This record gives sequence, structure tokens and C-alpha cells, in this order.
Amino acid sequence: MTGSTLAAASVMLAGQALAQDSTADGSTQLQVIVVEGKTDRPIGPDTTIVAKDATTGTKTDTPVIDVPASVSVVTQKELEARHVDSLQQAVSYTSSVLADEFGNDDRYDYIRIRGFDQTTLGTYRDGLAARIPAWFTASRLEPYGLQRVEVLKGSTSTLFGLNGPGGLVNAITKRPQDEKHGEVYTSYGDGTKEVGVDFGGPIDADGVWTYRLTALGKDGDQGWDYSNDDRLYVAPALTIKPQEGTSLTILTDYYKRDGTGARGFPEGATVDIDTFLGEPDFNRFNTKQADFGYQFEHEINENLTFRSNARYTHLDLDYAEVYGGSLDASVNRKAFSVDGMSNRYAIDNQLQYDTGWGNWDSKTLVGVDYTNDNTRETILYGSASGIDINNPSYCGMACISLGPYVNWRVKQEAVGLYAQEQLTFDDRWIATIGGRWDHVHTTADYLDTGTRDDDTASAFTKRIGLTYKFTPNLAAYANYSESFQPLVAPSGNGYAVSGSLKPQEGRQYEVGLKYQPDSFNGMFTLAYFDLTQTNVPTYVSPILQEQIGEVGVRGIEFEAKAEIVDHLNLTLAYSYWDAEILKNGTEGNEGNRPSRVPRHLASAWVDYTIPGDDRRGDLTLGGGVRYIGQSYGDDANTASIDAYTLFDAAVSYKVTQDLTLSVNATNLFDRKFVSTAYYGTEYYGDRRKVVGTLKYTW
Repeated sequence: MTGSTLAAASVMLAGQALAQDSTADGSTQLQVIVVEGKTDRPIGPDTTIVAKDATTGTKTDTPVIDVPASVSVVTQKELEARHVDSLQQAVSYTSSVLADEFGNDDRYDYIRIRGFDQTTLGTYRDGLAARIPAWFTASRLEPYGLQRVEVLKGSTSTLFGLNGPGGLVNAITKRPQDEKHGEVYTSYGDGTKEVGVDFGGPIDADGVWTYRLTALGKDGDQGWDYSNDDRLYVAPALTIKPQEGTSLTILTDYYKRDGTGARGFPEGATVDIDTFLGEPDFNRFNTKQADFGYQFEHEINENLTFRSNARYTHLDLDYAEVYGGSLDASVNRKAFSVDGMSNRYAIDNQLQYDTGWGNWDSKTLVGVDYTNDNTRETILYGSASGIDINNPSYCGMACISLGPYVNWRVKQEAVGLYAQEQLTFDDRWIATIGGRWDHVHTTADYLDTGTRDDDTASAFTKRIGLTYKFTPNLAAYANYSESFQPLVAPSGNGYAVSGSLKPQEGRQYEVGLKYQPDSFNGMFTLAYFDLTQTNVPTYVSPILQEQIGEVGVRGIEFEAKAEIVDHLNLTLAYSYWDAEILKNGTEGNEGNRPSRVPRHLASAWVDYTIPGDDRRGDLTLGGGVRYIGQSYGDDANTASIDAYTLFDAAVSYKVTQDLTLSVNATNLFDRKFVSTAYYGTEYYGDRRKVVGTLKYTW
């Protein structure tokens, strides 16, 4: 129970007691006065797999059923049940989301939403951008540091600024709780030796100060020879609530991750899946990241609230890789290294005004956000001797030749002004109208030559949505929304771009139904969407893109999350993507399906808990299946990627009330499959991984 609820209850009880006393004395009975305050924002942690409220869809506290858009929430309970090890894995059971499309390339969290790649721009943390502004310098999020993951689908620029039309993923960081809590765990299994701790609670008797400390250490790999996945994560957090309606949460973390580069095979090669075609001594993707941020909220009066969210991030990258093994052992491989450093400042200030008259309720939001990305990368590029893919023999640093490629500093400043109105009539009609103006300035200073690329882009985007609630549990909605994604040298959505550099503009039409039953805890969503984006870049080489014109994706998605009966959880998702290169494509590609966009995605997860008794504890059995349909590795549709189906499983046993033993398996039957291919290189999917975890909670 929140502090505001306690305050309201206390006043009510006091008023009732006073009324009773007055009646006994023969005096006039006083009217009960109830004072209501705002509750904490719906950001988790959640005790079930079903989230009924979210902030990502509107940047306000809004029930999911009222949002005129498709919003999926992966709660902490679901993250823990599946022992999620990456952001990709967190959203792998979410409708209209394709995750981990590059398989054993684990440098980044590759996420595609409604057919569009959202990897570089579509990741947010606590509502603030965590985009990749330059070529390589980026880090992944640590899932153990998260208490919820929200996915907003469709064009989102009206609230969040520059982004692709598919949607975004907003990861919610763990933060202090009002009650004392704690856990310590250890995990051991395939590629995993791990320990972690998460504890916190009130510091003082009045609960004005609360804290939390989350930490993790891992000695691991990715399940392949010469791979690495070592992690050190420490995240202290502090919340101060000096008075009702005012809070300041400070979120900090340090994250060191030692990984390895991408692993590819020549198309058509018949070699063992564990074969490594790089150089073990020149194979690393190591990052160090430090974050300092805050979340501030103050209720100025009963109608007006001010919020300010900010974060500073410093990131270092040390990257080295040899790639490009060929069927011909005499052909040289490619080699490069990256020394990168990035600093990011992001801040979002908001004013929310709530009012009402008669049957009308109004929620008005205005805000301004600013992001400053400053990245420097020194890239060396060269070659390494060829290798016999059937009998690899490594030559070490002696066979690697590197020379200067680029030494640049990329600075991108983005400022956005936005406004949104949520107008509710008769508790049935909810109109959501928003607009935003963005201004983005990007400069790339080539430090070796003294030259500069300079680009400025501005855009106004809008969103119009309408929700009609047939009943409090059944709603229909429709929306139109837009996206704005500047494409500027040298970032070019992650790589260089040839030809003109026009901003990508997206638009979406969407209709849907949402159902939240009374008889059990659940959320069901069905949506039809029509998305198009202009000036879309496509790869014409591994590091060069060109803008091909217009791409469209029409589709249907269904998602269900439910606790059908006691102890039974169910998650279902299905997506159909009808994607097409509509016009102005490279010769011969118009009418083709865009690369790495399957037609069908489907998944299901179910777990059931057998309650314990005096002789044994609770036993939970769970399992899931994920289906990824056929796709193409190129826009010419010549490299076909077969569909594949993967199975996951989980078993958890309560040894005591506080001690839990669990075992989780992904790709349970060790299916060997190609996840994607392009430009003559194939990428295999992740192998089977089985991990056991012993956790003690208090």
C-alpha cells in the first residue's frame, strides 16, 4: 500500500470515528472527508506476469487498456521465470518482435519491431534514449538490473523523438522499494558461473530514505569456442521522499563486460558449427560503462505535477576482430579494431495537468527533452591471412596487417518539444492527441584530415488516437502516428550511406481490440497495422548503405498474457508481417520482401505450479516454443533463410520458504540453424544452454 493510500485511509477512519463520537453526543454528524494522493508510477516490480498499467505508451500513468496503441509489458516475474540473460531474450516471447536475428553475433541487442530494425535507435532506459549514435560504440543492458521491460509498437516520434516506425523497447531499472527485501543467488551451467545480490529497503523509521543495491559477477562464454561473456555489474540506488507527492530517485551503475565479436561462416560451407574462423588473440568486444541519473517528481498542487528525468553515461569500447573466412583458403580475411569512447547527456522535463468537468476528464502533458551524444572512434582496418575452414590453423598477430581507416568525433544534439492531450468522456471515449517538434544537429569531425560533415534536420510529427470502451474490460482503438529518423553521415543508421541523405519519415495506421477479463487476471490484444517508411537505407556492402525509397509492412498481431487459474500462467503471441519494398528500390528489388523480415512469428509459454504441502515445497514446471518463419538475407531475395522452431524449458522447486532451486534451458533440443545471412556470410543461432540457479530470499 502506497503512502498516499495510507493517508487517504487514515483520514477516512479519523472522519468516521469523529462522526460516531459526535452522534453519541447528540451533535451534528460530520461528513467524511477523503483525501486522495497519486500513487507511485506503474513501473513495477510486478508480482504477476500481467501488467495493467504502463507509462511508455503515453509518458503518463495510464491503464494499458486505455492506450490507443499496442503496448506489451514483460514483468519482473516473467524475467525471473525464464532466467532472462539479455534484453533480446526478455522480448523473445513478445508479439511483433523479432529478437536475436544475428544469432551468435552477441555484440548488441538486435531487435526488430513490426518488421523494422530498431537496434540503433529503438532502445530506451527509464524513458531516456540509449541509442547508438556512431558506428560501433555501444553497450548492452544488464537484465538483472531491470524490473520491467515495456515495448511500444508503431511510430513513436511524437513522444520520444527520432526513431524508426516499428516501435521502441523501454527498460525500467530496479529502484528502491518501500519494504525491506533481499536475495542472493548463484548460477552454474553452460557458459555460466555467476553470483548476484539484490537487497534494499527503508533507511529511516519514517521511510523518507530508501535504498537498493544490485550487483552481479559472471565468468562465462557464449557457448562457442573462443567466445567470452564476463560481466561485472554494480548498481546502487537511493530514493528520498521528504513529503507526500515529492520524490527523488538517484540511479547509478557501473557495468564492465568482456565479450567477443561476431561469428560468421561462408555461405554454402559445410563445417562444424563450433568452427572458429577468426583469430583467438584478436577477438574481443569489451565495454566499460558508468551511469548516473535521477528521477524527480513533485506535485505542485492537486492538479499540476512536474517531473524531471536525466542520465549521464560514459562508455569505453575496446573491439578487435578478424572475419570473412572463405571457401578458398588463399583469400585474405578482413581485420579491424575500434578504440571508442562515448559520453551522453539525456534529460526529459515534463508538466502534467489533470482536471475535469462534468463527464469530461483531461490529462495534459507538455515537455521538452534534450540528448547530447559525443562519440570518438579510432578505427584501424586491414587484413589477415586466409584460413582453411575445414582445418583452421591460427597465425596470431603475426598475420594481421592494420592501417588507419578513420579517426573521427561524432557529436549529435537533439532537442524536442512535445505536447499531448488525453481527453476522456463518459468513461468510454478516450481521445489521445499529440504533436512534437524535433531539431537534430550532427557533426562528424575527421581528425586525421581536418574535414567535417555537418547536418541539421527538423521535423514535426503527430499522433491521433481514439479508444472506445464497450465495457470497462473491452476496448477498441484506432490511431495514426508518425516517425522521424534523420539519416546523417557518418552514422547512417549505424553505417556509412552513399548518395543523398534525406530524413526517413514513417507513418502508421492501426486498429485494435483489448480485453482484460474480470474472472481472471489477463490481458488480450489484437491489432492490425499498416506501416510505411521513406528513404530507407539498405546494405550494399557490409559497411555501406544506400537509401532505396519506400518500404511498407502490413500485419496482424495477437498477444495474450494470463493467469488462467491458480498457479497457471500463459503467454501467447502471433504476428503476421506482409512486408514489401514499394518503390525506388535498387534495380530488380522493387516488390521484394525486405531482408531479415519473416512473414510469421509465433511463440507460447506456459508454466504451472504444483502447491507444496508439509512434506515438500512448491514445484513449478514451465516450457515454451518459439517459431520464426522463412526470411531472406538480402533485398534481392536470393539468400533464403529457412524457418526454425526452438523449445525452452524451466523447472523450479521451493526447497524451503526462502530457498529456491531452478533449472532453465533455452534451445532445449540444441537445434542447429542459420538465423540470417547476407553478403556471402551466414550466422548460426545460439546453441542449447542449461543453467541451474540456487536463490535465497529474505
